[in-house]
Amino acid sequence: MAHTREKAIAGTTTGLISLGEQVTWRAWHFGLPIHMTSRIVEMESPDHFVDEQVKGPFRRFRHVHEFSHDNGVTTMIDRIQFAAPLGPLGRLVEKLVLERYLKKLIETRNRFLVEELAEE
Repeated sequence: MAHTREKAIAGTTTGLISLGEQVTWRAWHFGLPIHMTSRIVEMESPDHFVDEQVKGPFRRFRHVHEFSHDNGVTTMIDRIQFAAPLGPLGRLVEKLVLERYLKKLIETRNRFLVEELAEE
């Protein structure tokens, strides 16, 4: 994720994260440094886990990671629910910019994860 300089800077920053634990990320988006702290609010390993923003740029941010396993192949599906701050202006930015930006960001991150896991 070199283009966003994403890095875990506080909380659980290495290894596996568990239910109730938090991680704070620092990244650059739209030319600005962004900090976001998320907590794992649901975990049913190996089928799914959910993280939610507890501090950061969104009014609300929930990220569901679902895993299915078939013939030795694992598939992950991401579901994101979010709301931008700033009321009507935020909703306009969601539709015009954020939906597409977040979709591309998650797709890029997932390609990175696939490449990293293939090397192991």
